[in-house]
Amino acid sequence: MNEDFLHYVWKYQLFSAGTLKTSTNEDLVVVKVGMHNQNSGPDFLNAQIKIADKLWVGNVEIHVKSSDWYLHNHEIDYNYNAVILHVVWEDDAVIFLEKNTVLPTLVLKNITFSSALQNYQNLFSTQQRWISCENEIYNTDKFVFENWKERLFFERLERKSNEMKLLLTENNDNYEATLFQVLAKNFGLKVNGDAFLLLAKSFDFGVLRKVRFNETQLAALLYGQAGFLEDNIEEVYYKALQKEYAYLRHKYHLKPIAKNQFSFFRMRPHNFPTIRIAQLTALYVAHQNLFSKTLETNTVDDFHNLFSVQVHSFWRNHFTFQKQSKTSTKKLTVSFLDLLLINTIIPLKFLYQKNRGEVDELDFLELLKQMTPEKNSIISKFEDMQVLSKSAYDSQTLLELKNNYCTKKRCLQCAIGMEILKN
Repeated sequence: MNEDFLHYVWKYQLFSAGTLKTSTNEDLVVVKVGMHNQNSGPDFLNAQIKIADKLWVGNVEIHVKSSDWYLHNHEIDYNYNAVILHVVWEDDAVIFLEKNTVLPTLVLKNITFSSALQNYQNLFSTQQRWISCENEIYNTDKFVFENWKERLFFERLERKSNEMKLLLTENNDNYEATLFQVLAKNFGLKVNGDAFLLLAKSFDFGVLRKVRFNETQLAALLYGQAGFLEDNIEEVYYKALQKEYAYLRHKYHLKPIAKNQFSFFRMRPHNFPTIRIAQLTALYVAHQNLFSKTLETNTVDDFHNLFSVQVHSFWRNHFTFQKQSKTSTKKLTVSFLDLLLINTIIPLKFLYQKNRGEVDELDFLELLKQMTPEKNSIISKFEDMQVLSKSAYDSQTLLELKNNYCTKKRCLQCAIGMEILKN
């Protein structure tokens, strides 16, 4: 038995309420269940309970077993002095309050609706499933599902922006510096994300501002700090970068990170760290005050145009410094740009608006609905269950649902899970 389920049963009164009795056989009437408390302290606040013709106003505490009261040390916590009713699944101990008065107890085990219990047991069945509600999710009320998806989207956006908030604090509220670091991390994707973030934080952003007008110097700064300019390669462009980096390293007292932190193994050549650094270089050569410009982008096309840059001519027929390859543009693809928009620009823009107290929620929703949905194993599994993604908004909400509710078995905090239990 799960305590969260008992919270749910109490909150929605999923039990026979006709002739309720306390464990000591006193008549009990629930006037108000109280406000569900998500913080520390009693589970429901400001409830109204009538016991033996006397109306009590106070808090309700819920446990699987009565003895959990002592297990959780509530008897020595003053926050529980105003508890007027103990709601339990199994009554295995008498609970005494101050002055040795007995805490009234309501036992749910034999009065909970069998349908609610059956739905709960089905949802948390030990049978192996990809998600607990995979047989029911398609039939979930569309209105409930759509409202829940919007909540999931903003939960995901809030979490991503909170992660960026830590960087923003480290950068003394400098949004341009924070954007560069988060962009760098996401240019590295999952495999090289941490290494790219380490690269971006290995020098003061002010150095980048000073050298960004000179493409060779900016490239030298990034490749040098990444440790890629320490080899003996007889190539004109490579030698030029080495020379510039030696000058910058001395002038700004730079210390490179180790290049072995970057992985090339089993990666598509267009995702090689060398190519991603070339693209990041081209972006910052093309744009001054990039964050300010992202604030002015209102459509997906605006953003794509802003990030449409050309890498240095050397990289058009190279994937690494060592070997020449067939000529290709090495432009940022639409799918990669969409990932940057989802994981970098939108969360940072949301954080900026939130800090200014002017969040335009509709703007973020509409922007995601303009974009094609992501393609990955999670979205494919939902499609198998006839839960389709028409846009990136849909795919983002399903990723949040799977990773932060389904995988963690948080069915009782999920609108879909609660709808299944109610039905």
